[in-house]
Amino acid sequence: MRPSEHHQPDPEHVAAVTTALLQPEVAPFVDMTITAGAEAYEVTGPDGRIRFHREVDGHGWRFEVDEVEGRNPIENQDPAHLSPLAAEQATPFPREDNAYPFAFEQISQLFDSPAAPDVCVIHSSAHNWEDQGGHRGEHGSLGVVQARAPFILSGAGVKRRGVVPEACRLIDVAPTVAALLGVAPVDGVGQNGTPRADALLRRQDGEVQDQVLDGTARHVVGFLFDGTNANVLHDLVERGEAPNVARLIEQGTSFGHGAMSSLPTVTLANHTSILTGAMPGHHGILHNAWWDRATGEQVITNSPETWAWAMNTLSDEVETLFEAVARTWPDEVTFCVNEPCDRGAWYSTLGLMRDGGLPDRPPGPDDLPFATERFVRPVKDYRSASRMDHTALDQAEKLFAGRYQDIEAPLPRFAWVNFSLTDAAFHEGGPYSEIAQASVRDTDARLGAVLDAVERAGVWDETAFFLVADHGMEESNPEVQGDWASALAGTGIPHRDEAYGFVYLDV
Repeated sequence: MRPSEHHQPDPEHVAAVTTALLQPEVAPFVDMTITAGAEAYEVTGPDGRIRFHREVDGHGWRFEVDEVEGRNPIENQDPAHLSPLAAEQATPFPREDNAYPFAFEQISQLFDSPAAPDVCVIHSSAHNWEDQGGHRGEHGSLGVVQARAPFILSGAGVKRRGVVPEACRLIDVAPTVAALLGVAPVDGVGQNGTPRADALLRRQDGEVQDQVLDGTARHVVGFLFDGTNANVLHDLVERGEAPNVARLIEQGTSFGHGAMSSLPTVTLANHTSILTGAMPGHHGILHNAWWDRATGEQVITNSPETWAWAMNTLSDEVETLFEAVARTWPDEVTFCVNEPCDRGAWYSTLGLMRDGGLPDRPPGPDDLPFATERFVRPVKDYRSASRMDHTALDQAEKLFAGRYQDIEAPLPRFAWVNFSLTDAAFHEGGPYSEIAQASVRDTDARLGAVLDAVERAGVWDETAFFLVADHGMEESNPEVQGDWASALAGTGIPHRDEAYGFVYLDV
């Protein structure tokens, strides 16, 4: 059930808005609407709906279907659907043939937050967001291609299984990494907020993926390839286009069907899920932007102007991997490079900036290493993201060598390096484009340089690595543009539509 202390919208207004959002004129770009009442959740598509509720089951939930009318919009929840790449490309812009992995869990967690919207609008897989630049690559929905991120573990304490036909969730990453590190157990809670005896993190929604572990590692280094389509990455590895990612897979395990991001499948909500093991409805970073009813203010987290302070709304009830390491080994250090979710990190790029410092300035595009000349000068977002990722590489290399700027750095127990170029390029050209492939090659080269820095530090055999993304990326249809603003306005109900799909009524 939705917690009774949270806001309950006017049911008549919810019904009116849901009806308006499912009219034929908006059907090309609205996949479904999601709402939560006091006792049940409802998902409605143009040709059917499902109503379900949840019951406590251990430290998690059991989901029960109350009613299905017409076609169940989320009937297919298979995480292996539209994998590998050939299957994905053979089914462009899926609708009736889409899948929504872990949909019951994904939907209910969102409404656990007191800042949850009254209506969550899920855009269609074909929708091309004209207001966001008409990107060919899109994400944010519940669909499997937009939710599927890669997850690769490698090195010390990891089984060498190669690519396996398995899937997990991004909330499983943090507890798995915590187990790999050997983090001490903690009095924590699970998805339903009740204690779980096996908790390694204070709010542990995810599960340790024991099937890929065979021990612990003295050091763990994590990499994020922002916005990378998992099927595309595996295909490039097979084609020899990403030799350093291939090296990780050869020495470890890659989830062939990926790790599913949480709703909404957007950047900062899922960066935070990766590093806490909690879902957005529980960790407090609900979206890239949302409306806080308690304060009557808009909250924006995923913006260059707000990144350094994005964790201001991170719940005190969750624990980051940096905090878990500090709790277990108070004298050990952690690195957090170019990542907003940095609470508890010994060194943090954004912490440096909050203290008035700046990373060392990167070279211009003509002198930038690991930057594809064809794209780095003419494409603004490719250029700016390449320069940002160079600063990430520069920090990581110098920190592993023992010093960055005036900071003397011991070798870290846990390090995290966030690369952003892939997101910019996959948005720009779509996941199958030459610019997307170039971004993977460039980022793979930077990954290799960090691996080399770990080898030079003399701790290779004691180190585990993992590579992940915050969400997938799906090819959109440039002919399917527009939005649902006029449909909402036509209801006459006062509202706010935050981050394209979080609709708050009577505000």
